Amino acid sequence: MLAIGRRSTRGVGALSALLVALVLVVGACGSTTTGTTGPLAGGALGANPSSVPVALAAPTATPATGPSGSPDDAAVDAGALQSSMVSVIKQVTPSVVVIETASGLGSGVIYDAAGDIVTNAHVVGTSTTFKVTLSNGKSYDGKLVGTFTADDIAVVKITAPGLTPAVFGDSSQLSVGDFVLAMGNPLGLQSSVTEGIISALGRQVSEPSGNTLPDVIQTSAAINPGNSGGALVDLLGQVVGIPTLAATDPQIGGSAPGIGFAISSNRARTIADQLIASGHVTNSGRAYLGVQIADTGNGVGVYSVVSGGPAAKAGIVAGDLILSINGQATLTTDALSQVMVNLQPGAVAKVEVQHADGTKTMLNVTLGQLPG
Repeated sequence: MLAIGRRSTRGVGALSALLVALVLVVGACGSTTTGTTGPLAGGALGANPSSVPVALAAPTATPATGPSGSPDDAAVDAGALQSSMVSVIKQVTPSVVVIETASGLGSGVIYDAAGDIVTNAHVVGTSTTFKVTLSNGKSYDGKLVGTFTADDIAVVKITAPGLTPAVFGDSSQLSVGDFVLAMGNPLGLQSSVTEGIISALGRQVSEPSGNTLPDVIQTSAAINPGNSGGALVDLLGQVVGIPTLAATDPQIGGSAPGIGFAISSNRARTIADQLIASGHVTNSGRAYLGVQIADTGNGVGVYSVVSGGPAAKAGIVAGDLILSINGQATLTTDALSQVMVNLQPGAVAKVEVQHADGTKTMLNVTLGQLPG
């Protein structure tokens, strides 16, 4: 089940960020992430069916050992891991920027020496101009190159000397359990870093806006407000994802710690390259029906059909209800989006519709490509 709420990684206002930071210092308490979308693990709190006490053995003082059995080996391994993390942070920090709009702030990653910066579409929102601050504190005016809301990716451009582009890695080579660092500007705290592992790969996650993101990485690295558009980095110093969402627990209404989501680097590069080349996406690789839809409680209602689009050509009209696609029920717009994200442009989908007079029809719809 996906928990839906307010996006937890959306930028926060500069003054709000400062106030939150002061609260953190004075109150000495951690912040919590509120609202977003994500799969949640486990049942209700206190739902353990067994109430039988379990006796635990007392801990022993046996030291941790390395592969060869020596405590010194464990210390060497830990030291090597720490050194690797420190090195990666020093390497990548100059590539992570703050992107500020009139409504808030988020993060971005320097993509190339020309000044193109990859971020989330929800970070830029409707803005076309920005204040971009580098890790050295210098700020520059930025302008929008392009945005593709379906995948929540946007590109902003600045003109500045001596930029340090990040190295984007191949996210298809990731494995569950890989160590990663989330780098960005949560709560306005510039150049912050959290650590964790890759918890799952290839997730499909619905955003509060209704978009369904394909090929999403789940991580235990904490993702907080302001982290959006930053860098999820492996221990080779390569960007493997763009942090985008954190999950909420619908049962308690708060954050679900250790469940964050990042758009895969391969997907981000595919979209960013097209935006940089032409300002829009010409090959999204995502299926398209050509309808505007809304939830009705009885199915997905079609209130507008794109003239000449796939749905129009198949005979779908405004006022129809879309009941299923390829045998999968589409009772909500979110359910329809989840089905569509698994289909490819050019495929023929069997779409069950109910017309305004109550009659039902199975139509063959040749899917188009989601435009950018």
